[in-house]
Amino acid sequence: MIKCEDKIYVAGHLGMVGSAMVRALKKRGFNNIVTRTRKELDLVNQIDVNNFLNQEKPDYVVIAAAKVGGIYANSTYSADFIYENLMIQCNLIHGCYAAGVNDLLFLGSSCIYPKNSIQPMKEEYLLTGELEKTNEAYAVAKIAGLKLCEFYNRQYKTNFRSAMPTNLYGANDNFHLENSHVIPALIRKIHEAKYNGSSEVELWGTGNSKREFLHVDDMAEACMHLINTDNDLYLKVVDQSPCVNIGYGSDITIRDLATLIKKIVSYEGDVIFNVNMPDGTVQKLLDTTKMKTLGWAPKMALDAGLTETYEWFLNNIENSRR
Repeated sequence: MIKCEDKIYVAGHLGMVGSAMVRALKKRGFNNIVTRTRKELDLVNQIDVNNFLNQEKPDYVVIAAAKVGGIYANSTYSADFIYENLMIQCNLIHGCYAAGVNDLLFLGSSCIYPKNSIQPMKEEYLLTGELEKTNEAYAVAKIAGLKLCEFYNRQYKTNFRSAMPTNLYGANDNFHLENSHVIPALIRKIHEAKYNGSSEVELWGTGNSKREFLHVDDMAEACMHLINTDNDLYLKVVDQSPCVNIGYGSDITIRDLATLIKKIVSYEGDVIFNVNMPDGTVQKLLDTTKMKTLGWAPKMALDAGLTETYEWFLNNIENSRR
């Protein structure tokens, strides 16, 4: 268990996930939180990362830094996605081991599971089938990261834990129309349609794909719970799994999600689905039995979380990565 006086390095603290982790730490009285912007520390540069970790000697590291995006970004910039994410992960994970940092939490993504996986997806389903092509580069990188943690634990007896969150949303998300994930993209599109007086909004796919969504502050609370779980209990529950799923517990179709956001935004136009564009994976629902056994469950309902996220977007519209 980490103590309030421990030095905690949060990689990616300005992003949605990293900023939520910082909020969760501060909420618990942690005041020795180390952060670096991308300009201050290039996580793709191994020498810089090694020098930083050897100089700072953090007690715990949270890897929330990653190159992320939706279907369009993943498909268009696949080489960038696999290269940058692999380098960030390898540099931090190996760098921690080399610097004597024994405790680490690596954050992945539910896209690591096979495209046609049995639902809900259990941790042991990893590497049992073909990945979804539209985000294969990102998924391969994340699989490499959690396997790196697994193998370092096995060979070097480190305490590197891996958590696989479902689709996240909330404050500090990326609301870029092309490079963002589904919830911020829908909020941005529907909001702009309302204020531009457009009679309809076009969305990709059939609208029938189902997705699970978790508010990022719930995710951060789950991570804090995971970090503070006794090692014997953690190993007993996780068993041979290389990671632990963090999810909401239920999913929703993209069509119903769009309808819900439309109501929150108070948009009266129509939502049109372009069936000539890809849906992505048909369904991605995580099995969260292990986290429940460890004593954690989400608290924020989807409609309340979406309302809060839209309010944040309205208050930060100029800085929402347009």
